[in-house]
Amino acid sequence: MSRSAETGSARPPVTPDDLDLAVRLAVDALREAPAGAWEGMAGSLEWTCWETVEHLSDDLFAYAVQLGPRKPPLAGEVPFLWESRRPGGPANAIHADREAGPAGLLQVLEASGALLAAMVRTKPPQTRAHHGFGVSDPEGFAAMGIVETLVHTHDLARGLGLAWTPPADLCARVLTRLFPDAPAATEPWPTLLWATGRAELPGRPRPTAWRWDGTPRA
Repeated sequence: MSRSAETGSARPPVTPDDLDLAVRLAVDALREAPAGAWEGMAGSLEWTCWETVEHLSDDLFAYAVQLGPRKPPLAGEVPFLWESRRPGGPANAIHADREAGPAGLLQVLEASGALLAAMVRTKPPQTRAHHGFGVSDPEGFAAMGIVETLVHTHDLARGLGLAWTPPADLCARVLTRLFPDAPAATEPWPTLLWATGRAELPGRPRPTAWRWDGTPRA
């Protein structure tokens, strides 16, 4: 049974406005970070907080460009060059200018989110494009971008010493879209952290492997 069926309601759509909200809330939260904290590690990740924002920006950019061609690829990624700048660092096409400081880094994140939101707004809903977890549609890519934003901001908040609790209704919409089999009786934000391998739920240990289902929905 799907999460929406368990809650007794039709599936609420994930919208570009939802993505705009997620990125705006993340940027607002991250602006509160101490200036000297960005080289610390981001939660349990093996990346610094600076690298994690670059990775998140790169995720949003990659989803946007995947939808961009007149005929989006269905069997692979648009061939930008992704590369790591240090052993063990994230492989990105997007890197922020260090001389621009944290404010510039967050501007890169904001711009990448805006690119994806704009692409989702302008592409027909029947558009399909490749993702490593399966072919998806514009709504699916928006939902993926939101999940990336919410959970990586969680990682960053742990590393930067910030509070971070995104809106429950936003978490619920992306859970229903991408994790339809997630438990419905638990609060949406802890459930999203559980679904992405970042937390336990009562009676459910933290997953050691996870993936979402971006399959287009009816």
